[in-house]
Amino acid sequence: MRRRDFIKRAAGGAGIPWSRALGARSVLGANERVNMGLIGCGGRGQYVAGLMRRVPNVEFVAVADVHMDRATEAKTWFAPDCQPGGPGCRAFQDFRKLLEQKDVDAVLIATPDHWHAVATILACQAEKDVYVEKPLAYTIKEGRAMVDAARRYRRVVEAGMQHRSAAHFREVARIIQSGALGRVHFVRVWNYLNMSPDGIGRAPDSAPPPGLDWDFYLGPAPAVPFNKNRYAVTYRWFWDYAGGMTTDYGTHRFDTVHEVMGVDAPLAVAGWGHRYELRDGADTPDTLQITYEYPGFILTYEASMLNGHGLGGRTPGMSYYLTRADDDRPHGMAFYGTNGTLYADRIGFEVYPEPQGESGPGAWNAAGTPHEEFRMERQSGMEKDATALHAQNFIECVRSRQKPAADVEIGHRSAIVPHLGNIAIRTGHKLRWDSVKEEIVGDPAASAYLARKARMPWDQILKS
Repeated sequence: MRRRDFIKRAAGGAGIPWSRALGARSVLGANERVNMGLIGCGGRGQYVAGLMRRVPNVEFVAVADVHMDRATEAKTWFAPDCQPGGPGCRAFQDFRKLLEQKDVDAVLIATPDHWHAVATILACQAEKDVYVEKPLAYTIKEGRAMVDAARRYRRVVEAGMQHRSAAHFREVARIIQSGALGRVHFVRVWNYLNMSPDGIGRAPDSAPPPGLDWDFYLGPAPAVPFNKNRYAVTYRWFWDYAGGMTTDYGTHRFDTVHEVMGVDAPLAVAGWGHRYELRDGADTPDTLQITYEYPGFILTYEASMLNGHGLGGRTPGMSYYLTRADDDRPHGMAFYGTNGTLYADRIGFEVYPEPQGESGPGAWNAAGTPHEEFRMERQSGMEKDATALHAQNFIECVRSRQKPAADVEIGHRSAIVPHLGNIAIRTGHKLRWDSVKEEIVGDPAASAYLARKARMPWDQILKS
């Protein structure tokens, strides 16, 4: 499905302007105070919150974390920003108590993936706007429930997919959609890192540390004994809470492919992946490859946790985090057009022209003359991380009631891509996707992964 085919659905109804669809709260002045709450006080939560608090007149007045020590630490961090004479920054272990605070206008949700839907839905019901980290949801059905809640309660809900706020990715989209790169029928996305041989290591089950409510951490996920590897940063390598490399690293790049190519859903998916090498207790693949069929082009995704070199293709001087050599590119994407190839990542993009004026077998390896369109062959992004711009976009939309750069519908559509890839890997089936009905066609075994039975009482929230 092309993006233009679902604009009306994304707005919550035919012909409803965004200012009305998201307009339950009065439009605020450009500098009017926004009181924020933070749900999930780990590293990512504190990082994004730190960027939001740089925006003028943004104040974090409440924080929540299942580990009370973390919540207390975050409270101490934010307290100096609070208005003199006010209630200050309050800390909670149960985020539902944070949502009861009447002075909280919006929340930043930086929990593990399996909590995103429940926390977002409850926040919308409490009339709070939401910035929720990627991937939008733990399952495809949960993602749709989040979109429905945002529309029903007329909330601004933005996914933490900061590529949407990066100027150089918009320039990539302009180049490709203008036809300058030629016809693009093949796109590659990759993520490489080296965690071998021990990965996250093995840890025995044990009693949870003091201050951690382990049962509340598990929430809608299955009840299991505490294990430190299932908690904090390393939760992402367990199917119970996340989707491994595909959702954690791939989601941002899939979203950019959607933006650049003007699409929002694949037609078919096949994938392969295993935990071949890492000697640890995690269960998501350490090596994988997924192929997606889209209208008019093929997308491949490959990821490895066993080798960090990546696919190269970098001009020396275009430095990037996690690189080990001038030409290394451990994370990125490539768009192969009939006129040239465009490599892109978070720092910028580079174009490698195909020869011009040659045809036939003699042109296969010809040096040729670069296409005129590519006199400027590379562009560096102004920032290595667009999260600050993305955080600012959210605050601006809370005030203006306008559609955010990565609206919840966009976040949902982009998260479907890694979810389908993981379903293909876990079932070993080639999947056909009906993007209108949001159904896997003719495959009950694969369709069972579109949702999961959540533990009580959280299952009722997902059905609300």
